[in-house]
Amino acid sequence: MKAMILAAGLGTRLRPLTDERPKALVEVDGRTLLEITLGRLRRFGITDVIINVHHFAGMVMEYLKTHGDFGMRIAISREDELLLDTGGGLKKAADFFLQGGDAGEPFILHNVDVLSAIDLQKMVEFHRKENALATLAVQQRKSSRMLLFEAQDDGSLLMCGRRTAGQEDEMACAAERPQAWAFAGIHVISPRIFGLLNGGGEPVFSIIPEYLRMASGGEKIVGFPADGSYWRDLGTAASLQQAAEDMERKMIEL
Repeated sequence: MKAMILAAGLGTRLRPLTDERPKALVEVDGRTLLEITLGRLRRFGITDVIINVHHFAGMVMEYLKTHGDFGMRIAISREDELLLDTGGGLKKAADFFLQGGDAGEPFILHNVDVLSAIDLQKMVEFHRKENALATLAVQQRKSSRMLLFEAQDDGSLLMCGRRTAGQEDEMACAAERPQAWAFAGIHVISPRIFGLLNGGGEPVFSIIPEYLRMASGGEKIVGFPADGSYWRDLGTAASLQQAAEDMERKMIEL
């Protein structure tokens, strides 16, 4: 099984920590966000990973070389001229997932600034059982941007829209009582998505509007409830400090 780590962001919320290094190399408890994410993937048996880079790209590449790619097979997708966002970045990395003996297998897409104990193996198994195009880890917590799902008769969550604070709900399909869930920044995706991604013909695009478009066309985008699992966004200095304290209290093991 393969994975992609989204690590190309500018890390503006983490300034001044990211003034001289990329977000992926910011540290928590003596370990970089990239090392933490790679370690999590490796513990779930994933050894083939592609990482997109943009901000201080050379530093990330040198860091991986110095650490022997942490014993994994790592490819780099450079976004030198444009920061392609999640959808554009994934589309650029398509060949990595469409080549080799596991070309038809689902893969994991993981934000580098997410720290969690969400069970990736169970998430993959859930994705297969649901026969979904994409499965998104979601939780019941506050967020200014929520995804909307309709509960099915079997209890599964089918994506039907999104909710942004101060704006009207954007619906991809009809739903009598949509449920709002916060996205956790972890996806399991079937590779046939590459035949559906287009971003309106633009190189830079987010993947969430693409999911909504695909859902409106009948594709199955589902939510994987992960309320019982530790999760933290590491996008600010305050959240980094809180994560370090959580580690000290053994709230999450790395």
